[in-house]
Amino acid sequence: MISRTIDIAPSILSADFSCLGEQIRAVERGGAGVLHVDVMDGHFVPNITIGLPVVQSLARFTRLPIDAHLMIDQPGLYATQFVKAGAKMVSVHVEADAHLHRTLTSIKDAGAQAGVVLNPSTSLSTIEEVLQFADYVLVMSVNPGFGGQKFIAQSIDKVKRLRRLIDERQLHTRIEIDGGIDRKNIESVVAAGAEIIVAGSAIFGTSDAEAAVKELREATVQWV
Repeated sequence: MISRTIDIAPSILSADFSCLGEQIRAVERGGAGVLHVDVMDGHFVPNITIGLPVVQSLARFTRLPIDAHLMIDQPGLYATQFVKAGAKMVSVHVEADAHLHRTLTSIKDAGAQAGVVLNPSTSLSTIEEVLQFADYVLVMSVNPGFGGQKFIAQSIDKVKRLRRLIDERQLHTRIEIDGGIDRKNIESVVAAGAEIIVAGSAIFGTSDAEAAVKELREATVQWV
């Protein structure tokens, strides 16, 4: 079995913003590897969340690398601004960007890791021409917009096919997965090839976010 680095990425979309700092400290203690931030504009997805000022504040507060997931129209206009605000990872949707190569390149040139995101109904074929320029691919296992949704089981096969594509091309692109991940399915998605595991409700929806992160990490130990 090939050893891989598995990162748990708590999604603050499910956090209690009245005590966000405390909750971030809890997931840090639990061993989270990334802090996932969902940026939504009310156009690309039917929800509005947070933007640049919050990312800037978080970057000053936490030691965790911030993973900004841009669920917005025209992400190429804003991607590097999120890097300047402190995001170490910035991902954009293939469905929202007509100039994906340019956007990915601009993120990397600005000093961050560049990711491309696929909605559940979007084929892997849409990223074949830019895969080599992406540091990671985010597979959505729910339809983006809201936390707490049910995991789409077909996403496991999608991750497997993406893993084969990356390995066949001998790339170092990592696979991230987001949506409905919990203790019941995390082993399946990691076995399929996912390496960055976004979890929101499974962490912040519990009474002990620190323990929830530890439990998810322990479930992946055989792949580390």
